[in-house]
Amino acid sequence: MRTDLFPVVLGDVDLGDDVLELGPGLGVTTRELAGRVPHLTALEVDETYAERLRRELEPGVTIVHGDASAMPFPDASFTAVACFTMLHHVSTPELQDRLFAETCRVLRPGGVFVGSDGRAGLLFRLIHLGDTLVPVDPGTLASRLEAAGLADVRVTPKPKRVHFTARRPA
Repeated sequence: MRTDLFPVVLGDVDLGDDVLELGPGLGVTTRELAGRVPHLTALEVDETYAERLRRELEPGVTIVHGDASAMPFPDASFTAVACFTMLHHVSTPELQDRLFAETCRVLRPGGVFVGSDGRAGLLFRLIHLGDTLVPVDPGTLASRLEAAGLADVRVTPKPKRVHFTARRPA
């Protein structure tokens, strides 16, 4: 993650001072993000994971239990929103699109949405047997992010992942 995922996905992106991470799960990326930004909020749909993160993470990280397709935050709350390998766990493309629209809503004008997700290869499908797996199509991701109100969209397909950035228009 430190040597591959974050340098490639985040690059020289300025996340600002108030970042939201969607779907932190066990908190691997959350721990790394917390050391990079002044204030981090993580929104986790699974209450068990949210409670675990509250116990394990530093006091400066705010953990909120909630659904990323209906975020419990005011408009223009965050300088950046990040998500890493969680979009495929959103149960339908329509809910993924609501997540994108909610991301645009909670971003401040000029704020950035950055992330990555796995590609639907055989191994990826096998490790998700019995789990939600709704892969994001890199070929349609840019238009979906734009339809949600985001601009300056960049989608970079890789063999096993897709990376993306987008901004809320100023």
